[in-house]
Amino acid sequence: MIKKDKMSKVLCTLLVSGLIFTGCGNTSQESVETPETNQENAETSDEQATDTITGRIKEINDKTITLIAMGGEIPNGQPGGGNVPDMPEREAPDGQPGGGNAPDMPEGEALGGQSEEMETIEVTINDNTVIKDTSGEEADFDILTEGVMITAELDASGNALIISLADMEEIGMQGGPGPQGGPGGMGGSNGAPESYEAVTVYAEDAESVGEIFVSEGMDENAVLVESGANVLLSESMVSRISSDSTGGDDSSFYGIGAALLVTDGTLTITDSTIETDASGGIHVAGGGTLYAENLQIETDGESAAAIRSDRGGGTMYVSGGRYTSNGLGSPAVYCTADIEIENAVLTATSSEAVCIEGLNSLSLANCELSGDMQDLEQNDCTWTVILYQSMSGDSEIGNSTYSMNGGSLTSHNGGLFYTTNTESTFFLSDVDIKCNDENEFFLKCTGNSNARGWGASGANGADCIFSVVKQLMEGDIIWDSISTLEFEMAENSTLTGAFVQEESNAGAGGDSSYTIKVESYQN
Repeated sequence: MIKKDKMSKVLCTLLVSGLIFTGCGNTSQESVETPETNQENAETSDEQATDTITGRIKEINDKTITLIAMGGEIPNGQPGGGNVPDMPEREAPDGQPGGGNAPDMPEGEALGGQSEEMETIEVTINDNTVIKDTSGEEADFDILTEGVMITAELDASGNALIISLADMEEIGMQGGPGPQGGPGGMGGSNGAPESYEAVTVYAEDAESVGEIFVSEGMDENAVLVESGANVLLSESMVSRISSDSTGGDDSSFYGIGAALLVTDGTLTITDSTIETDASGGIHVAGGGTLYAENLQIETDGESAAAIRSDRGGGTMYVSGGRYTSNGLGSPAVYCTADIEIENAVLTATSSEAVCIEGLNSLSLANCELSGDMQDLEQNDCTWTVILYQSMSGDSEIGNSTYSMNGGSLTSHNGGLFYTTNTESTFFLSDVDIKCNDENEFFLKCTGNSNARGWGASGANGADCIFSVVKQLMEGDIIWDSISTLEFEMAENSTLTGAFVQEESNAGAGGDSSYTIKVESYQN
């Protein structure tokens, strides 16, 4: 479908003929101002605060807090106030063609068109630092944990005078996955749990065949693998039933209530069935590893991905089986880890099919993937696969990677591929793509105005390399001037659609560009 109401277009049917085409955005250099969060009537002990920083805690010790800053001035001499850190070269997965290195970024610009307000900075804390909760009452230091959003009042040397848990409503950000349980919002203020409730806990190496695991407790895991245990389960049945489970951030971020959770150790599960109406299916967090083969998983409820990873990341290998999620905000795969899936059927009946956040990767081989995301007011578009950075603390800032070889991708609503507020790499090879009748876009590489606060408005574009081999494609490529797009086609790939410059989420605009590379096919 070719849309006719966009601002700037290149209408084309691209075949393999060895061409390169470059388009540029506007050259406006106007800065985009974002409101600073001020702490009114705060006492500043013996010193006067000179800077106010609002951000999410990335790392913390007894002397410093490392923040992903979301507002305020970056103090003089603090790291993160300008140049982008060096990033590793980005190659196509498994040596496949069409990868290439990330485009050079000029000094002073952040990844994905992000501004200085989203850099990583360090805040010094000492015995005189006052800690306050969201009500303004003094609190203990231990309320500050990784992932928590805070506001820090600093002196001229960058020392914290007052640190307060940020009021998410006051700074205009919704917590957690949003009212419909969609992918990563700004996150809540809850830290990692000290312990989990689970029916069966494996803290030592174990093996089980034909066992039945039933969980009916609120926010309770059916199976938990921890303490470095190596566990093998086969021919198991897992049932997770709880209408009282709270879901939300604890479920999404840390796997509380997931049917199978690995936080520290390795779980191998084969030829088993998992059903849950309370949370996710198989889940890794905190660096766990999970191998799954020939599973039948079906989930209901919000934020209940069939295959899920989150804070602390981990590794998942999935082969064969069927994985179905039925709830709003419940993709078939939610990825904040390194996940490889082959020969599987992956279905999301009320959500996007795949969500990848930050410095993580998903590789699909010969899979049947489908999504049916609902149109929600909190989103500025509807998609089937998203690569993004929510700034919630779920994942490190960096390149999101999506690779799909063979198999099929079906979109029942909205557009196909969307990337925003991140650096991203896509690779497709001979995928059977089936669009819905509306087919809003094939690829959208732009800033966003998402209600959950995905980066600073007007400075939250994407830097994207999109490479295809032996691929048939249909639909518009939407791009804006605060994003960088390199679109590469090889080996008889075909695109029918329009390249569209659409500036509705670009603020004052930028001077980024897009490049189309089409390689001649040789037998």
